[in-house]
Amino acid sequence: MKKDIRVCQYHVVWTPKYRRSYLRGSIKDVVQTSIREKSLLLGIKIVKFQVMPDHIHLFIKISPNMCIANIVKQLKGYSSFTVRRKLNLHKYKAFWGRGYFCESIGHISEQTIKRYIDEQWIHYDKKAPL
Repeated sequence: MKKDIRVCQYHVVWTPKYRRSYLRGSIKDVVQTSIREKSLLLGIKIVKFQVMPDHIHLFIKISPNMCIANIVKQLKGYSSFTVRRKLNLHKYKAFWGRGYFCESIGHISEQTIKRYIDEQWIHYDKKAPL
């Protein structure tokens, strides 16, 4: 019997509350670790991952029976909980902003998305005030 193998690919971006630039140092490290941990538990393959000071880029592959909205909700929720618990940041009731950007990857090559995520620091450095 032949089995279908299907994978859905998404480029997902979200920001901290009020797009504050505090994803640096220990906060960045805990965010990266917690998102990787939760992705592993959910069975999500992270193809590319970039944490910028004021937003996150994820290029992920998931099974078609998984709902991207629930995945983002779980990744944001778990990472927020973990950061606030490990770094004693309980004053932040909402660590992440409410929304997110999500784009299915089908019409764009995988290499294009990887390059775009890699080049985020170039774009960030051009717009960031010194």
